[in-house]
Amino acid sequence: MEKVSEINFYETESGSRPAEGFLDSLNSKAVQKLTWVMRFIEERQGNVHGKFFEKLKHTDDIWEVKAKCGSNEYRMLRFINKKDILLLVHGFQKKSQKTPKKDIDTAEIRKKDHLRRFGNE
Repeated sequence: MEKVSEINFYETESGSRPAEGFLDSLNSKAVQKLTWVMRFIEERQGNVHGKFFEKLKHTDDIWEVKAKCGSNEYRMLRFINKKDILLLVHGFQKKSQKTPKKDIDTAEIRKKDHLRRFGNE
């Protein structure tokens, strides 16, 4: 498991933060749950498995942060750069057992964009 020193949001060249926008669109209970999970991950420096944090298969090191609020399941997709900063790149409400390919593709495009602009810092 990678070490996590802090959690931050991916930012586009125009300054928007899509994952933060996703959080802003949720009700307060869902935001509280996702925030709790992210703090839990940060406090344990990423040393969390299974229930809250899982690597997605067949991806370029994209992981999902998982939270359940009532009957709703939420996911925040992320990667970690060389400075041990967990960057949240995409969020969505999960409606099927398998993570949708379009959401994985979005996360990978944003990761590549970040690496193109900043390297792996």
